[in-house]
Amino acid sequence: MIILNRCSPIRQILRRCHRQAVENSSNKINLIAYLGKWPELEQQEFRNHMRIITDFISDPEEQQLHEEIEPYMSRLRYEFDHWDDAIHGFRETERKKWFPKNREILERVRQVAFDGAVMPYVHILDLAPDGVIKPHVDSTRYCGNTISGISLLSDSVMRLVRTDAQRYHQQSTGSATEPELKGSEADAAYRHQPEASLENNFYADLLLPRRSLYIMSHTARYNFTHEILAKERSEFQGTPVPKTRRISIICRNEP
Repeated sequence: MIILNRCSPIRQILRRCHRQAVENSSNKINLIAYLGKWPELEQQEFRNHMRIITDFISDPEEQQLHEEIEPYMSRLRYEFDHWDDAIHGFRETERKKWFPKNREILERVRQVAFDGAVMPYVHILDLAPDGVIKPHVDSTRYCGNTISGISLLSDSVMRLVRTDAQRYHQQSTGSATEPELKGSEADAAYRHQPEASLENNFYADLLLPRRSLYIMSHTARYNFTHEILAKERSEFQGTPVPKTRRISIICRNEP
């Protein structure tokens, strides 16, 4: 288990964010850095659709989640070949049945992040210290308009970059000139997502502290690529954020 000392980078960032909140007469610690020239309306929509809740779970709750999944995860090998080339250095599984105490945590996620039911299988993604989640937009074939994840074991930085909504299509518009893509054709289209360049673009860096919950929906879900920055690039507002092994417990709603 990683113990944060008083001088750790994450504590320095949180203290700075808290100081800025006090100076701005706000109790809200801002863990989102907006970079580039954001249109005012888009930034307001993004604020509504991208949330981070710090300390969503306690130390004991993190430990009990880890203790339930670790016996299975430790038997898996880290992989470096994901079907959409989005993840390297990972192992993953899905889990439907949980110990009662952990079911209570997932029920809290449902109540906070979702307007209704969530998919019965919870996705568990174990990212190695050298692993990376590359920029991508999750396929609408496999999940709905909201994704929510609890971060275990490590702090990390997520980057969301505005992508071209007109060029990026996963679902048919239903027009006669644009037939619906099905099966392998849809997967092939998803594999070749347009890259979202930082040049002349706007994007956001999100600090995801260990034991926090992020909630990504609607505009943030569909109009931005998202990634977890590799450890050599992991920084927030100029301060390095050491990334070690990271496990995320991810809930989704139905497509």
